[in-house]
Amino acid sequence: MTSANDQGKNQTPKPARDATDYPEMHPARRKPEDSGPVQTLVFLHGGNVGNWSWDPQVLAFSDFNILTLHLPSFGARFEEKWEGLNSAADDVAALIADEVSEGGVHLVGMSLGGVIALHVAARHPELVDSVFVTGVSVAPPGTAAKAVQRMQLKLIGSEWYWKFQAGAYGMVDNERELFAEHGVKLKPENMRAVMGDLDTGGLPADLSAYSGPVLLLAGASEPKFVQRSFPTIGEALPQAAIRVVPGMHHQWNIENPLLFNSVLRRWITGQQLHQVLREPVEPKLRGASFKRTSTLEEIDPQDAEDTAADAVPETVAEAGKPGAEAKAKGFAERLDPRKLDPRKLDLKHALSKKPPVAKRPTDSDGPAAD
Repeated sequence: MTSANDQGKNQTPKPARDATDYPEMHPARRKPEDSGPVQTLVFLHGGNVGNWSWDPQVLAFSDFNILTLHLPSFGARFEEKWEGLNSAADDVAALIADEVSEGGVHLVGMSLGGVIALHVAARHPELVDSVFVTGVSVAPPGTAAKAVQRMQLKLIGSEWYWKFQAGAYGMVDNERELFAEHGVKLKPENMRAVMGDLDTGGLPADLSAYSGPVLLLAGASEPKFVQRSFPTIGEALPQAAIRVVPGMHHQWNIENPLLFNSVLRRWITGQQLHQVLREPVEPKLRGASFKRTSTLEEIDPQDAEDTAADAVPETVAEAGKPGAEAKAKGFAERLDPRKLDPRKLDLKHALSKKPPVAKRPTDSDGPAAD
């Protein structure tokens, strides 16, 4: 008989997760409770993370077929050249057409993935049953935002920079490692090209071609410029339900997966709105007070520009001295994360005094509770 100690020695260690090898295909592992046909969820990740970021959702939606796609230039495809939003949307649509033999799909997009989801719906509406997007900005960024982006491009090859941002997203240790591992592989030329596409706004042409249900969300604690895109998208998609998620930051599928899963399940199983969602409040466009937020991505460019404009005397501009671009550059330099205290920007640390969050769902837990 083998002793307990010997058994422990002979156990095969669990392989470490990798930022580029997360699967794209996840067949349903159980039948839907309503005994209907198995539907398909397509998750499109944001521009700072890979498809591994949807793991909490893969675990919770085992009654669906799931596609967690590697977007071009990200994850396992980080070596590929970015060819534009339309090309990325066509790439997603081609994979859906290849892998989904019956019915349309529920598109779920975060940030850049949300912008691509809108392009898929506009260009291939016949493939889409519903759209769920969050953290999407289609408004051209201001001067200050562009300055911050340029600074970030200089830092993306640094592992410490990604670990710094991971803390602000509220990621646990394993996720921080994946986030940093993925981030350092991103190519600056691809990220520059993505930013160039988004500089023009990123709203797809003929978005009104899609007439199906749409849920458009933003975390209440992410930059207000995301909510400033609500009217533009709402005009193109008058059927869209537009809501804000109280207390959530940009990457809230990781920050609070139980809430994200509950909101998503209610939507895709009947277009019902979770009771936690709130109507958006009209944002202040000028004179807003600037507050330091938990991560570089959560700095409101509009607030930053307003503050910078208020801080510089009019006579400076009149005298022909450096104007908005110089002010934005100075603002970006003051936000250099090497000069900030990571502990103050660590969301997990900030939330440590709150009651513990329930454990993440596993397949044995069944669907997330509404």
